[in-house]
Amino acid sequence: MKPAPKPVVVVDDEKSYTDLITQMLADNLHCPVHSFARPLDALRALPQIDPGVVVTDYNMPQLNGLEFIRQAMPLVPRTTFVLITGHDLSAYQDEMDRLTALKGFLAKPFGTRKLMAEILRVWPDGQVAPSIRSHA
Repeated sequence: MKPAPKPVVVVDDEKSYTDLITQMLADNLHCPVHSFARPLDALRALPQIDPGVVVTDYNMPQLNGLEFIRQAMPLVPRTTFVLITGHDLSAYQDEMDRLTALKGFLAKPFGTRKLMAEILRVWPDGQVAPSIRSHA
């Protein structure tokens, strides 16, 4: 039996949006999907979840997405991150470039297929990636 893929984690303070993305990913990817509306809760849980990919919003209370990634990287060193935002972050490009685990970026709004493609594109090398569920 081949090993199961690691989970995907979604972090976004807009709970209805997070619930929607989480449900869409769970319906379409063969892997567990966890979601958090608070970045500090996510930071506490990440080491136990040990995700393959974390999808995080940029604009959140408590911590912005870049600060969240900076604090999460040492907790889950084999995890890659996708940043999602509806804002222009070009002023933060240098900071984003320094976050070595930040491998993907999506501007809101985006569709499920685009998000799934980005998650699979940045899936950590050497780890079993989830497959996409076929819906008959």
